[in-house]
Amino acid sequence: MKKQLHIVFVAIFSMTFLSAQEVAFEEYDLDNGLHVILHQDNSAPVVTTAVMYHVGAKDEDPEKTGFAHFFEHLLFEGTKNIERGEWFKIVSSNGGNNNANTTQDRTYYYEVFPSNNLELGLWLESERLMHPIINQIGVDTQKEVVQEERRLRYDNAPYGRWREQMFINLFEKHPYRWQTIGSLEHLASATLEDFKKFNQIYYVPNNAVLVVAGDIDMAETKKMVQDYFGPIPKGAPIERKTFVEDPINAPIKAEYRDPNIQIPLILMGYRTPAQTEHDAYVLDMISTYLSSGKSSKLYKKLVDEKKMALQVFAFNGSQEDYSSYIVGGLPVGDNTLEDIKKEIDEEIAKLQTDLISERDFQKLQNKFENNFVNSNSSVQGIANSLARYYMLYDDTNLINTEIDIYRSITREDIREVAKKYLNPNQRVELEYLPEQKEAN
Repeated sequence: MKKQLHIVFVAIFSMTFLSAQEVAFEEYDLDNGLHVILHQDNSAPVVTTAVMYHVGAKDEDPEKTGFAHFFEHLLFEGTKNIERGEWFKIVSSNGGNNNANTTQDRTYYYEVFPSNNLELGLWLESERLMHPIINQIGVDTQKEVVQEERRLRYDNAPYGRWREQMFINLFEKHPYRWQTIGSLEHLASATLEDFKKFNQIYYVPNNAVLVVAGDIDMAETKKMVQDYFGPIPKGAPIERKTFVEDPINAPIKAEYRDPNIQIPLILMGYRTPAQTEHDAYVLDMISTYLSSGKSSKLYKKLVDEKKMALQVFAFNGSQEDYSSYIVGGLPVGDNTLEDIKKEIDEEIAKLQTDLISERDFQKLQNKFENNFVNSNSSVQGIANSLARYYMLYDDTNLINTEIDIYRSITREDIREVAKKYLNPNQRVELEYLPEQKEAN
């Protein structure tokens, strides 16, 4: 009886705790099409101002790749009212920090300030949108920065090009086949007019969402938003192409040799549905079940018990149009890539035929409950989530309700989704190998 009461108490406590985490927000549109989301949290004197633009690597010309990521750097160069090189100085001297990042679907800029500098954050982002200076000096400077980033993170980093090599095989028609870093040759040959045109098309208020989250007064914030962003002209409607991939019906064998590694890597990639689809959420659970933590099935089997692998992993890379499910490992000792592949396939086959145990299923649910709470534990995290759910999911309130999707997933769903997508004839098999040394 005591055990039953304890279980009931824990369940009630858990529901109460999660309910207390609900994020209140208000959203509306300015006349120029800018979507605005405000979240008030006066528990700490901190505010985040963030703008997400619906432009990523997938929006680029196939002959001019790397532009979205390039703009992540370029738009810190300066504006009509901010001298070149002064952006980061202004932020740091006023007690703030800022950054930006780019994916294949969107670009995100943000500042975190003491709340008495809210107006400064809004001014900075309105300047980036309204008065950017795109000139040859800035373009040439950032070309060097991006070239160095490419060398450090991709060309000279161990396993740095695995994603690039996987995606050129996983996608034939969709722009996901190239990476956000793009082609240095494309950037080198691009003209100043090319960059100005890209900015004119995508960096417009009707292609963006502004989020202000933290210690704010709602009425004052609305006035400041209108003052700084309202005068910005609306851009022309953006035409977006649709790309539909043919199904993969037979294994695609690929090989790449990396001069920066000594241990080979096996990667198996499956093309999976868009992140808004219910099956994408199930695949999130499957990847967690297989390789999240030392108690996960693949780690425990291949690394801990059989000591066949130095590392093993599985993850669902969720994206707007298609997702990608990647699983793989690094063999150790005399074990081969084929040995690792066989062991991984055995665990996937179990998922496709048997229901996972109730105990393992409850562990999964607990992990996703914990992730949900943690994702809303900071104002900065909340700002990012609000922008992302609005722009890429078309449902801002997922910040509160997405956990219900995970809660609705059953053990039967896990079995059926594994059976539907994770089959050997539906994947790319990439052998990522050390470069062969020529004999003297």
